[in-house]
Amino acid sequence: MRAGRWCVAVAVPAMAIASCGGVKKHESSGGGGTKTSGTIRLAVVPKAVGFSFWEDAHKGATCAASKLKDVNVNWDGVNAETDVSGQVDLLQNFLASGVNGLVYAATDAKTLYNVTKSAMDKKTPVVNIDSGTNPQPASVPVFATDNVAAARKVPDLIAKQLGKKGGKVAFIPFQAGTVTNDQRSQGFKEGLKKHPELKLVATQSSQSDVNTALRVTSDILTAHPDLNAIFAANEPGVVGAAQAVRQAGKANKIVIVGWDAAPDEVKGVQNGEISALVVQNPFRMGYDSVNAIVKKIRQDSAPKSEDTGVTFVTKSNIDDPNVQSLLKPSCSKPPTVGS
Repeated sequence: MRAGRWCVAVAVPAMAIASCGGVKKHESSGGGGTKTSGTIRLAVVPKAVGFSFWEDAHKGATCAASKLKDVNVNWDGVNAETDVSGQVDLLQNFLASGVNGLVYAATDAKTLYNVTKSAMDKKTPVVNIDSGTNPQPASVPVFATDNVAAARKVPDLIAKQLGKKGGKVAFIPFQAGTVTNDQRSQGFKEGLKKHPELKLVATQSSQSDVNTALRVTSDILTAHPDLNAIFAANEPGVVGAAQAVRQAGKANKIVIVGWDAAPDEVKGVQNGEISALVVQNPFRMGYDSVNAIVKKIRQDSAPKSEDTGVTFVTKSNIDDPNVQSLLKPSCSKPPTVGS
């Protein structure tokens, strides 16, 4: 069961979906093909609802739709990024209902390719945000961070904090098999090659769950009481790792570099518990992907993949107005950095 899901319709209330309990078929919407007139109904599906990152992507998607004519964004998602089968069911349901376009972040690269293939068979345009599939069809663009390049710089941030002596480092990835996880792992390990003074002593997955991250980080701290630094590769991992360090009485003594910018992460930077955050631009992912797929539907254009950028946020720049626009995006004040 996926309790607690919610959705939104923008621009044409009379065409809105009746409830989030299921997808109501829009009889006048035929699904695929160029649609030059009438209401466009889009399904926008994150990896999971309830995370700050995805709520910012949601803001971007609905902002774009609000500036376009006759575009409905139907937002829905599973509660956990590990619920791959649940996401497949949800996306297939949207396709069966006759949506005109599908924007989604793949929870599992190989499994979700089958959803994209189903959409292509129906001639329903697809755009991926944040995480694509394997294989990634040439006609399906990905609006996402260059995760490899960004993660490659994380060891630089750690080395700057630890100095020439370096130290022992732990890595908290989140979900093997997702494109973003695997790319960040690749980039981080490539970056470590430039820093022989940094020794990777432990790698434990958070499974994109705060409590799991807390537990595995606590285990790592027990096994390596002289640990110097932690890299946690997504929001739940960062929050859980910071809690474990705090509970161990080592706050501000262990360097933590994290990914994303949930409120607890931002607070950690402000109080010094987190040294740096790799902050993506989910608002832009949502905004640009909706614009691209609507253009594809109305004009049969061929959208291209886009690097939506990152900003490295530290205590020294967190109060900068441009950084604040990234941390607290809105339709009236969209991000001016991270692009």
